[in-house]
Amino acid sequence: MIKFNKEKQVFTLETENSQYIIQIYKGIVSHVYYGSKINPDDDLLYLTRAGEIPYGPEAIEREKLSFEDLFPKELPTDGLGDFRETSLAVSTEEGNNAIELFYKTHTITNGTKDLPDLPSVFGDAKTSQTLEIKTEDKIIGAEVTLVYTVFSDTDAIVRSAVIKNTNTGKTLFVNKALSASLDLDNTGFDVLTLHGTWARERHFDRHPIHQGKQSVSSNRGVSSHQEHPFIALMDHNADYNSGRVYGFNFIYSGNFIAQAEVNQFNFARVVMGINPQYFSWKLKGGESFYTPQAVLVYSDKGLNGMSHAFHDLYREHLIRSPFKKKMRPILINNWEATYFDFNTEKLLDIAREASKDGIEMLVMDDGWFGKRNIDNCSLGDWYVNEEKLKGGLKNLVDQVNKLGMKFGIWFEPEMISPDSDLYRAHPDYAIQIKGRKPGLSRCQLVLDITRKEVRDCVYDQMYKLLKSANIEYVKWDMNRQITDTGSLDLPPDQIGEFYHRYVLAVYEMQGRLIKDFPNLLLENCSSGGARFDPGMFYYSPQIWCSDDTDAIERLAIQEGTALIYPLSTMGAHVSVCPNHAVGRSTPFKTRGYVALSGTFGYELDITKLSEDDRKLIPQQIALYKKFSDLVRNGDYWRIAGYQTNNEYDAWMSVDKNKDKALLTFVQVLNSPGNKSRMIKLSGLNPDYNYKVSYPDEDESKYPSVVLNGKTIMNAGIKINRDWGDFQAKLIYLEKVK
Repeated sequence: MIKFNKEKQVFTLETENSQYIIQIYKGIVSHVYYGSKINPDDDLLYLTRAGEIPYGPEAIEREKLSFEDLFPKELPTDGLGDFRETSLAVSTEEGNNAIELFYKTHTITNGTKDLPDLPSVFGDAKTSQTLEIKTEDKIIGAEVTLVYTVFSDTDAIVRSAVIKNTNTGKTLFVNKALSASLDLDNTGFDVLTLHGTWARERHFDRHPIHQGKQSVSSNRGVSSHQEHPFIALMDHNADYNSGRVYGFNFIYSGNFIAQAEVNQFNFARVVMGINPQYFSWKLKGGESFYTPQAVLVYSDKGLNGMSHAFHDLYREHLIRSPFKKKMRPILINNWEATYFDFNTEKLLDIAREASKDGIEMLVMDDGWFGKRNIDNCSLGDWYVNEEKLKGGLKNLVDQVNKLGMKFGIWFEPEMISPDSDLYRAHPDYAIQIKGRKPGLSRCQLVLDITRKEVRDCVYDQMYKLLKSANIEYVKWDMNRQITDTGSLDLPPDQIGEFYHRYVLAVYEMQGRLIKDFPNLLLENCSSGGARFDPGMFYYSPQIWCSDDTDAIERLAIQEGTALIYPLSTMGAHVSVCPNHAVGRSTPFKTRGYVALSGTFGYELDITKLSEDDRKLIPQQIALYKKFSDLVRNGDYWRIAGYQTNNEYDAWMSVDKNKDKALLTFVQVLNSPGNKSRMIKLSGLNPDYNYKVSYPDEDESKYPSVVLNGKTIMNAGIKINRDWGDFQAKLIYLEKVK
């Protein structure tokens, strides 16, 4: 997977369908090539344009600035003539802002390298290899190790860097520490990013690349609703199944930047890493800073090819929960059913009815603790409100368990209400700037969990409560951004470390939680999808996708999410209509089909459902159990997106052997005077014959047919137009033996 040609000083990182080539040129770690496979034994230095006048070897000293502003480096640095976006900026005690790195040594090892205190990919010695290229700046005493990991089972390359101060008598300040940089010839790329807001996360934004910088970023302390730690460059004519795509994703849950830039020579540079705004890190002699990992994926088979690489990497080499390959319990959450207005008997009413229909877990959401009857108090007081829960938490959990159901609970451990016992005892626990009144959001403040005593205070409350009853699921929420970033513990020259230390504190707390409760199913949430990022997957196998549970809104949200992340990670529930977020009414059947492509559950008061809707719940649960393995572990193929055609949405899950597949089709808007649709599917074996059936329909009305894989993919299958909007179909394909 990783080879080194000593004579030519060339590293070749090879996946099944791509190559990434690095060359040591005059001591510089240079980027040569990334894309479809070529012959790495050819003399490829010409791809860097190193010999072009006036940038050739004999002219570097005379025209060094021109050379720096053109030459493609694996880790471009600040201060010495590369005026494009660089990846590393370091200043000295004297205030100098230049760093120049030259090759020192390298190692190639089997397996992966863990990052201290950060989520990181894992793999064994048979399936993964890691390259570490050590570089140095002898003048300032800096050593930077570039780390690359490749896998035999996915077209993904994982990058990070380690910055070390080797000068024991001096302090260095790292002012920018990005994890990856890539230089490409701009052949007419489009830029694809994901944007949104609360309840409208991860919508596509695609446009032609242009001169200058185009970026997405967050400085909110979380990866955010608004923009996402993902960017892709793709051929202008690339689509789901064809064309070149370069995708970048960041294994991190805080402030980030993902940026594409076209320079004066029409070269494109993509960078990704921790957002340098508000960031700096003090490095004393002998200390090191580790950047989070960035994931690079190249596909010459369009967006679906890129998705497969990301999905396989995260399923096999990042998510470590014991639930990652298991069917998740079908849960019912009381939030949209009751909001704060519930008690023990109301929850048991929901549980009794839910258990009759095969629902397997009751999740008690916000409002069970302190004096929490409205959202303006009690965060930080993680003890049970026994006025609501008569007899206490264990009594409730025991009664739910007697119904044959599991029990889960909601926490918001990072927050504190000004009206809380904890704040009254420790107002200093809230993040704040001394002398300035901190701003509220949702009438709450953020705890300074960068301080150990604050982390321990909150975690100890959670631990005690989780030990008190048979709680098998935790929903960890985080409902506001971080501002007013002062710290009682950090000196003035380290305040720039706050945001990163905060993310490390979240990781530490969640790591403790799953270590202390190894069989706990943890679901992350942040006002819905504001922290839906791969950093969270290291601790939780699923994340609540969005607070918008409307099936039609979810089409775009889940399309953007599934572009990068496995369907098994997407928290998706069936809720009531009119929908609480948008007021839209959709068929209960359609709501179920859309939720089936996620973790699946219910967000409603089952005791108030109509008889017709209630009858569908056992059918939906049966479908989920029948197809869950296929959805969780199969390859995801996007067929069509409502965001682009404004009429219908369609996607597939195909098992790895291509023996079976499930197509979900949603007719969003109907129109008069049109015939049936012919929908071309993807991902099947062209030599197989498939039985095409409708598993949730009357066979007499929707008879099955047998078609060849080539026919299905090249001519399509017929899907009749249903009367009305928001109509959906499940279509199952199974190899005929």
